[in-house]
Amino acid sequence: MNAENVAEILLEIKAVTLNPSKPYRYASGILSPIYTDNRLLMGYPEQRKKIIGAMAELLEKRKTKFDLVAGTATAGIPHAAWLADKTGKPMVYVRSEEKQHGKQNKIEGLVKKGWKAVVVEDLVSTGGSSVETVRGLREAGIEAEDIVAIFTYNMKAATDKFLAEKISLFALTDFSTLINVAARKKYITEQEKETALEWNKDPQGWGKKMGFE
Repeated sequence: MNAENVAEILLEIKAVTLNPSKPYRYASGILSPIYTDNRLLMGYPEQRKKIIGAMAELLEKRKTKFDLVAGTATAGIPHAAWLADKTGKPMVYVRSEEKQHGKQNKIEGLVKKGWKAVVVEDLVSTGGSSVETVRGLREAGIEAEDIVAIFTYNMKAATDKFLAEKISLFALTDFSTLINVAARKKYITEQEKETALEWNKDPQGWGKKMGFE
C-alpha cells in the first residue's frame, strides 16, 4: 500500500476532512484548511487492518529493528496495540506526565532497560508530543529514535525538533500527498488545492494571508 492509498482511506472514512473555503480553528488559535481525527479508524475494521499492515510493511522495508511498540497517549494507543499484535511485540504507552497516584507511572506496561522501541503516532503536527514520548522512553533506559505515523503535516517545526533529538520519522502519508489525492478525487477544487497547499508553508500566517482574519 502506498502513500496515495493511505490518503484515500483517510479521506473516505472522513478521518481527514478539508474545508479551504471555511477553515477550522485549532485550539492554538490558528486557522487551517484541514482537520484530522485518525481515532475514527477504530470504527472501521477493514480500513484499520490495511493501515496497520502498511505500518508493519514500512518498518520491515526500512529494516527497523525494535523490541517494543510504544504508543503516545492517548491517540496513538489503539494503533500501537494493533501494530504490537501484528508484529508479535510487547507494547507500552507513554503518558504526557506522570500519574499523581499509585506508582506514578509515566510509562504503562512492561519496561526493560536496553530495549529498542518504535513509537507510534496517529498524527504528527508540530512534533511536540512525539518528542516528549521519546524523551520519556529514553529516561526509562529504552532506546528510542524511530517514529512511525499514519499521517504528518510535514511542518518545519516537527522536522527541526526531530533533527535536534536525532529522531527518524516514517509516515504512511503526508499533507501534500493527501491534498493532491483530494483534488484528484474531487473532494476539493483545484483552486482550493492551491489554497490548502499554502497553509503548509506558513500555518501561523495562513489565515491572515488568505483573508480569513
